[in-house]
Amino acid sequence: MTQAPAAQPPSRRRHDREIIALAVPAFGALVAEPLFVMVDSAIVGHLGTPQLAGLAVAAALLTTAVSIFVFLAYATTAAVARQVGAGDLASAIRQGMDGIWLALLIGAAVIALTLPLAPWLIELFGASDTASPYAITYLRISSLGIPAMLVVLAATGVLRGLQDTRTPLYVAIGGFAANGALNAGLVYGAGLGIAGSAWGTVIAQMGMAVAYLVVVVRGAHRHGASLRPDAKGIRASAQAGVPLLIRTLSLRAVLMIATAVAARLGDTDIAAHQIILSLWSLTAFALDAIAIAGQAIIGRYLGANDVKGAREACRRMVQWGIVSGVALGALIVLARPLFVPLFTSDTSVQDTLLPALLVVALSQPISGVVFVLDGVLMGAGDGRYLAWAMVLTLAVFAPAALLVPHFGGGLTALWGAMTLMMTVRLITLFLRTRSGRWIVTGATR
Repeated sequence: MTQAPAAQPPSRRRHDREIIALAVPAFGALVAEPLFVMVDSAIVGHLGTPQLAGLAVAAALLTTAVSIFVFLAYATTAAVARQVGAGDLASAIRQGMDGIWLALLIGAAVIALTLPLAPWLIELFGASDTASPYAITYLRISSLGIPAMLVVLAATGVLRGLQDTRTPLYVAIGGFAANGALNAGLVYGAGLGIAGSAWGTVIAQMGMAVAYLVVVVRGAHRHGASLRPDAKGIRASAQAGVPLLIRTLSLRAVLMIATAVAARLGDTDIAAHQIILSLWSLTAFALDAIAIAGQAIIGRYLGANDVKGAREACRRMVQWGIVSGVALGALIVLARPLFVPLFTSDTSVQDTLLPALLVVALSQPISGVVFVLDGVLMGAGDGRYLAWAMVLTLAVFAPAALLVPHFGGGLTALWGAMTLMMTVRLITLFLRTRSGRWIVTGATR
């Protein structure tokens, strides 16, 4: 007689349901974001090569500017989730509003800098003489949407903290659809060219920000939370965001160094590196979705003074990270013959790409745990440790990567250095979570 498999413990099933309910919609919203640039590129590409080149430079600047301030989402998620766990929804939304007001202030400052400095920034990124006018036009117009983009980040953090990742998914889908329709209508229908693409994106971003604000304002009215700016609260949000800003800048430095080293290796290597980096970024979306669930869940447990629940959730999410990493690594290996030809038909690029891709596949379980623990510590509000850990990781990675051209090994060695970077992150994050010092309970850290 065959023995029936043991049932999962109730707590594990509960954690699984929570993780899935938060991570799946979060993944959809994360994937929708880069589609904005893809739509713009597809529409502007038919205007001509100089226009597309100008868009590429301006979009890179905008993406970098917005990604630097992603702490608006992360810090807000942790702060709001703690208040939710403590049962104080009014304070949760109040803290979320502080993050939104901070986003507006930062956005206004970025506009004030970008408008006059646009020509210098475009020149700094090496745009050609033919592409520069289009890049400047796109950058100046699109910068007007940066406050809306930052509000979207902060408001997304509010809803994630409230354990709601479905609304951000719906808003992202609506914004993507509106962006495509507006771009097509303004670029070709109204004959505005690349300026029409920029205006279409700005309008779509403003529409997304308004949709988020409607949801947050309704919640504020429902729970009696004030919507007025509070200097003390805004300052606290900024202080909580500084360590995460340092972490993000350090991570961006890692990616920039890797790209610079790949460029020094030659055209074949940089082409292969770009393909691998695109794939690596796509797998990061899947793993980051679990991390987002971790931020919301851990913050709520700590706010509710439930240390046992926080530890159990952390342990279960690490298991999810390992399984997801193994699955993604296997998928990369098995799907190589299918997706590599889609990116390039150059056999030299393919030959350079394949061994490095195998390194990426083998490192996915490491990445899975790193993303999860990153999300756990963010949810705990342990930003200061995350900042110093990432600075240390950068200090280890930089010399290892910069020595690759001197000692040989090519792109495979460079991605070996990237795996070293993820391993250092794994060690620092594991030591922190094992120590238990991240566990600080209460409505505020």
